[in-house]
Amino acid sequence: MTEPARLIADLRSDTVTTPTPAMREAMAQAPVGDDVYGEDPTVNELQAEVARLTGHEAGLFMPSGTMTNQVAIALHTRRGEEVICAEGSHIYEWELGMMATFSGVVPRFVPAPLGVPAPEDVRAAIRRSIHQSPSGLISLENTHNKAGGTVIPLDVLAGIRAVATEEGLPLHLDGARVVNAAVALGVPLRDVTGLFDTVSVCLSKGLGAPVGSVLVGSAAQMRQAHRYRKMMGGGMRQAGVLAAAALVALREGPARLAEDHRRTRELAGALVNAGFDVNLNAVQTNIIYAAVPDAAAHAARWSEQGVLCNALGPDSVRFVLHHQVDDEALAGAIRVLTA
Repeated sequence: MTEPARLIADLRSDTVTTPTPAMREAMAQAPVGDDVYGEDPTVNELQAEVARLTGHEAGLFMPSGTMTNQVAIALHTRRGEEVICAEGSHIYEWELGMMATFSGVVPRFVPAPLGVPAPEDVRAAIRRSIHQSPSGLISLENTHNKAGGTVIPLDVLAGIRAVATEEGLPLHLDGARVVNAAVALGVPLRDVTGLFDTVSVCLSKGLGAPVGSVLVGSAAQMRQAHRYRKMMGGGMRQAGVLAAAALVALREGPARLAEDHRRTRELAGALVNAGFDVNLNAVQTNIIYAAVPDAAAHAARWSEQGVLCNALGPDSVRFVLHHQVDDEALAGAIRVLTA
């Protein structure tokens, strides 16, 4: 029998990381209570810290970024409305039609070259005619996954915030990798998140927590969000065991992201030098998309040699770096991918 290949690097996603020893210790020692009653002290500490870092009043811990995004959509919209979002947005592409299923709303896409919608295109997408579905919410994604982990510049964020304010529409941020965006921009997190009415901050991607996202906004919004979370089955009871690991990720993870970004650029350069089609302008954080004919076959072959990645279409492969891919693993991955 052929021995399976030794794992060199798992580049499928930054969600594949396992808890660090510090996280496991924190989980073992975490004080807990019933979070549905608001009585878990570790969850409460996590919610307060994420709210403070993002410049918001309150937060609510949930199992996933999909749940935080969809609760935010429910908070801001009424049935029959549209959610204005950038083409390729996660809330549409990978959240399984939940905006229609739970909130009864549909997306209205705007062009987003490299994941960045122009404020004037956002304004042009707003609908108020009696003959059309009215606009209920503007939602942005930063970093933009499908565009390649790209970052929205601060001046564009300010421009879209101005549009939302002038048009009287709420503004939500899908911040699945928003800490990556802040690190790439070299600014405090609140400079990116403070312009939004609500923000979903995922802790289980680049930051490395095993589970969880926090939705932040006003205290009144989070009280209503608590009800929607329970409707979706997101009441986790003694969730402090998970929140403890998330706190470690929140406090220790941001310092590692610049190294993830450096390694991503190194891998992208190696792929281009080996003849792969990679848009280097899109390689801004920890994600690479490469155009590869017969992508699934290539991904399967690389897997047999110890490097895991995702074929996300017939001709597209995605590589995602994270803190458990060090320089040695990166060098090994480059040897396999460019052989």
